[in-house]
Amino acid sequence: MNTHDLLHGYLDGELDLVRNLEFEQHLQSCPACSQSLEQQQYLRTTLSGAGLYMQAPARLRERLQKRLHEAAPPDETAAPAPRRRWRPEHLLAVAASLALLALSGWALVQVASKSSGRDFLVKELVASHIRSQLLLAHGFDVESSNSHTVKPWFDGKVNFAPPVRDFKDQGFPLKGGRLDYLDDQPVAALVYKRRDHVINLFIWKPADAADSPVQRKTQQGFHLIHWTSGGLTYWAVSDLNMEELEKLVGLVQNVGP
Repeated sequence: MNTHDLLHGYLDGELDLVRNLEFEQHLQSCPACSQSLEQQQYLRTTLSGAGLYMQAPARLRERLQKRLHEAAPPDETAAPAPRRRWRPEHLLAVAASLALLALSGWALVQVASKSSGRDFLVKELVASHIRSQLLLAHGFDVESSNSHTVKPWFDGKVNFAPPVRDFKDQGFPLKGGRLDYLDDQPVAALVYKRRDHVINLFIWKPADAADSPVQRKTQQGFHLIHWTSGGLTYWAVSDLNMEELEKLVGLVQNVGP
């Protein structure tokens, strides 16, 4: 697949994770592709807001519907359907059934929407974790093991004070932090190491800040641990085994917000 094909696949969100990251890395060293990408994005934005679509007037739609109705051949073989007299209790039963059906449909849509949103967020988290290791510029905004250096760096960049602590003595040294963007908002990303394994701890303040217990998930060979506490939501992401990743989570939870 050539670069031109990758560009359009990137714009349409059709690339897999590996090709998406490869193309983003290519953009950093190719001004021509970067310019072409900006032009395509500008063109799409312009076309979407240019008012190129026109809705037919209501009177025209009524005339067309009337013509179609008149042109439809009558079914002369069909016997007239008998008229049914509905009793009030029948109508109430039908109305109750329709209401129950509508409520069930709404509940299914809400569950599906929430599940779909969570799946997309998990993919975003894994992509950001991988990108932080493939692209040097995405690894750190502040590189330091000193929590008194890393924590103040986030002042004014996020709307909360992230709990920052170095766990070097427990085998999880702090390497630094950076500003990331997830769940439609800026988030704090703290970077820890465990031997050769990188651990990204993403923290932000969600709209629904209700506390939630620890949840575990595996995506594309990466382990994720999520919980919400003290008005903040946490996602730990790494290729480190789940047991050791849970040790870091326990240390973070003991520090608190």
